[in-house]
Amino acid sequence: MSPGDEQGYTETGQTRTRLPGGDPYGGAPRRTGRSSSRSLITVVGVVVLLIAAIAFANRGDGSSTDGSTGKKDQPKASSTAASGAKPVETKTGVIPSGFARTQQGAQSAAANYAVVLGSAEMFNKANRDFILQAIMTPSRVQPSEAAMDKAYTPAFSRSLGLSADGAAPQGYTFVSRTSPIGTKVTEATNDAATVEVWCSGLLGLAGEKSTNPVTNSWFTITMKLEWTAGDWKIITHSQQEGPAPVPGDDKASSSDEMSKAVEEYGGFTYAR
Repeated sequence: MSPGDEQGYTETGQTRTRLPGGDPYGGAPRRTGRSSSRSLITVVGVVVLLIAAIAFANRGDGSSTDGSTGKKDQPKASSTAASGAKPVETKTGVIPSGFARTQQGAQSAAANYAVVLGSAEMFNKANRDFILQAIMTPSRVQPSEAAMDKAYTPAFSRSLGLSADGAAPQGYTFVSRTSPIGTKVTEATNDAATVEVWCSGLLGLAGEKSTNPVTNSWFTITMKLEWTAGDWKIITHSQQEGPAPVPGDDKASSSDEMSKAVEEYGGFTYAR
């Protein structure tokens, strides 16, 4: 029953007082409870605002008002998102070392090892052996050196315009760089991990009369790592082409611009 349906009541705000003698308005039409309606509207408005504020405050925990799933059902963050861990601070020569014994640490190791495996230093026998001794697990160093010696032959160096020991001729700049685009762990235990590193690479000889200009390639390196002597080391590694994006419409830089870029822009230490 609404307040207006009961005789003998007058309304002041939200308080009802019984008056004697029937209709106090002398038969005239009764006034509606506007004050009560305004109060009701005000209360409803405050409640709506409170609900909206609570919903907005809870957005960060994965809840929503549209029936979407909660926090535990949210998609996981990107596999290459930053973990907040500080980059490694130790190095073996110029090669980062001392990675964390975690999946993120294994990915960081694989990314940095991809960089050195694709560097110009791999074309020099002494430098190549030093790199392999730093990144390979001890039992795999000698087999890796033998395999790499078969790949980095003097004939291969000469085909790129280099000397037998991997040096560029005077007036030219040899470019061999690998840049990791992303990493992915496909298998992992406490002592081992298999990591794929998607890379973009540069290879060629920058110079005015070079017949092997610097070109770009895309490839993925798969590394099997093991935890040994307090760090991640490579057991085996292999490489396959792609994924490669559609080439853009960028104008190729001159040989001088490319040489200058290689000399002025250093590389990175990769860590998650």
